[in-house]
Amino acid sequence: MQNFTSVKDAYNIQNLVNEALLMKKTPYADKHIGKNRTLGLLFFNSSLRTRLSTQKAAQNLGMEVMIMNVGADSWQLEMNEGVIMNGDKAEHISEAAAVVGSYCDIVGVRSFPGLVDRELDYSEQVLNQFLKYTGRPFISLESATRHPLQSLTDLITINEFKTVERPKVVLTWAPHVKALPQCVPNSFSEWMNHADVDFTIAHPKGYELAPEFAGNAKICYDPKEAYEGADFIYAKNWSSYQDYGKILSSDPAWMVDAAKMSLTNNAKFMHCLPVRRNLVVADEVIDSPNSIVIQQAGNRVWAAQAVLKEMILTLMRTESPYLF
Repeated sequence: MQNFTSVKDAYNIQNLVNEALLMKKTPYADKHIGKNRTLGLLFFNSSLRTRLSTQKAAQNLGMEVMIMNVGADSWQLEMNEGVIMNGDKAEHISEAAAVVGSYCDIVGVRSFPGLVDRELDYSEQVLNQFLKYTGRPFISLESATRHPLQSLTDLITINEFKTVERPKVVLTWAPHVKALPQCVPNSFSEWMNHADVDFTIAHPKGYELAPEFAGNAKICYDPKEAYEGADFIYAKNWSSYQDYGKILSSDPAWMVDAAKMSLTNNAKFMHCLPVRRNLVVADEVIDSPNSIVIQQAGNRVWAAQAVLKEMILTLMRTESPYLF
């Protein structure tokens, strides 16, 4: 694994899930492989779980970790090529990323979309510029269109808690006060379409994801119909892809509540967090025994650790192929 930006970088997703679950039982078994290696984490946006879990995962592997909030702790970065830099951007990505790469063995970046220009956001400018200029293995901590570490975590959690061989997994849109990106639902859908699950996406009309992410999922516009027989309910808000970045509905009927959960097969409730209580999900659901949001968040460590281990092993094979 040279880079980790989407499900396409996971050679065998079930093997990666199994590795993560093994690490959960033996978190320090591979502490030697990261010795004398440095992970650099750059954040363009706020973070709690991604920042702490990735740092913890790296430390479990014996790595040193450097963290920077871009813009707040550093110069503002110019991402465009061929520009006259006479504005508020003091440093070009070509130098900044190359310098970071000279300090680190692996580089991770988190950057959200602007939700104004769909073409720009879906071109993944920030991610691709870092991939181009760091010269190091790269791990996405969330990008304009995907959140692969979260999605791997979600699949780990589903494997851990499923009670049937091929569970019904429902990704349901829920109302929110802000326009949120499609990163998490895009990525979750992409990974579920590669997993052995019965996958449904439920949302009001107008909230269809880009076809390349929705894939072969069943699309449902009635939440009650979607919940029928579900084994996992994954709630997440996102803004419109078609009418890009817009809030088209705030219908409270889409909030996850006990009445709709009663239609399921005793389903587990999932959310990537942070979550707005009694808007996205009712207290009675998130505080119930069927809520696994804390266990899900805990699994962020093992997802990151499994990915980082694969990336370190790839580095080791490149540096000393005769050892493998």
